[in-house]
Amino acid sequence: MAWFRETLKSDWATPNEVKAQFSNASILRDGRVIFNIAGNKYRLAVWINYPYRVAYIRFIGTHKQYDAIDAQTI
Repeated sequence: MAWFRETLKSDWATPNEVKAQFSNASILRDGRVIFNIAGNKYRLAVWINYPYRVAYIRFIGTHKQYDAIDAQTI
């Protein structure tokens, strides 16, 4: 919920703005961002449409579940 509340208040125009707010976020290609949640217990994969300022949650799960997916294509 903390990530969700912070994201609602955000207005990210670039990946650098995401990284400035969430320094542990991993920036991938094509608007994909990986967030570590709950002290790195979980991973959250998000696709951000920067021109429209919209974030789409593509995956949330444990590190083991994350390892089984391709974060770039989900």
